[in-house]
Amino acid sequence: MTRRRRTLMITTFCLFFSLATSWSCAEDWTQFRGSDYGRTAEVDVAQQWDSGGVAWKTPLQGRGASSPVVFGNRIYLTAYTGYGIDPESPGNASDLVRHVLCIGVEDGNLIWQQSVPAISDKNEFNTWGVGLHGYASSTPAVDNTGVYVFFGASGVLAFDHQGTQRWRADVGSGTHAFGSGTSPVLHNEMVIVNACVESGDLVALKKTDGSEVWRQSGIDEAWNSPVIYKALDGSDELAVTMKKKIMAFNPNTGQPLWTCDGIDDYICPHITVEDGILFAGGGRRSRTLAIRSGGRGDVTDSHQLWDVAKGSNVSSAVYHDGFLYWAKEKSGILYCADASTGEIQYEQRIDPSPDLIYASPLWADGRLYYVSRKNGIFVVAAKPRFELLSHTQLDGDDSAFNASPVPLPGGAVLLRSDKFLYRIKPAT
Repeated sequence: MTRRRRTLMITTFCLFFSLATSWSCAEDWTQFRGSDYGRTAEVDVAQQWDSGGVAWKTPLQGRGASSPVVFGNRIYLTAYTGYGIDPESPGNASDLVRHVLCIGVEDGNLIWQQSVPAISDKNEFNTWGVGLHGYASSTPAVDNTGVYVFFGASGVLAFDHQGTQRWRADVGSGTHAFGSGTSPVLHNEMVIVNACVESGDLVALKKTDGSEVWRQSGIDEAWNSPVIYKALDGSDELAVTMKKKIMAFNPNTGQPLWTCDGIDDYICPHITVEDGILFAGGGRRSRTLAIRSGGRGDVTDSHQLWDVAKGSNVSSAVYHDGFLYWAKEKSGILYCADASTGEIQYEQRIDPSPDLIYASPLWADGRLYYVSRKNGIFVVAAKPRFELLSHTQLDGDDSAFNASPVPLPGGAVLLRSDKFLYRIKPAT
């Protein structure tokens, strides 16, 4: 072994060790919605998020609806430039470039940036679909092996923590007027993506080189990310909710496990899981289902516990202490339902109107944080009786806030808009 190679190996090991040890006692927020479906154990999250509580504010190199993820003292997120920035003059699809950004947790400084030109020029822009969230809507997934991003028809890419691209894998060339936005999840030695738009497949790839481990077809109109959880029978399951059904697979092999009747429409919200029960919402008519996990074979009603005609077409629900909470993406209506029966506890229109809500809520220390696209942050008590605690805005930013908030150890929070990444100070 040459001296240069030995030095490089030692440097790389030290970097990974530093990242891992600095995170070893902290909360896992390394994928979309973290490890607990939008809940954090942090108790010092501030109740009001306004400009006076901003620790730092970092300008971003492009737009994006992806949420940040955190590993050690680094933040990873994505953005895009070159196409679809100005609705009046979107430009040429061949000029679309995605960016992977690495930013320091403490100071907000850019550590590295990698640019990925689009392979496909079929990403047609429109104002009613993809124009609302853009071309960087998939949240990265990260662990000690690297950073994994999904850029639709341009593929799944892996980077090391120093910013070097390790591999790119093709999972399909399809595009859609709604765009692409499902986020990758990591499981053992695999990165798993829902490539519904690109190929209609669920695809598992090796972290080491991007080679395919397994693939399952039949994923139809599913703009949500896979979830992996412990089923009621103690086994590992992976589930995706899609038009007309919910499907569960063995995440290790891709083997189909069971199928349950779902919502007869395209589905965007992420499944929330609590004690082996799946809560799946979505559809333009807005429904929410509770599904029993575990079992084998094709089934219909035997997995479904309840079904209510209330839900959200975009943002996901959060569970707390026997109740399920969510925001309807339009109309500014917040909901609370009894998680055991589906009985609605409140259906409350908030004032002032939040405009659209695309971000999924954060639960922290008995509070729910709802981030609207254009009219600030609404904080509500996490209890079955509605109580609005605060409504605040971040001055000087007229761009859209599509990303879900991400807590940091100590009570700080990351919040991303189309223009900036913010670190919100903890409660004092």
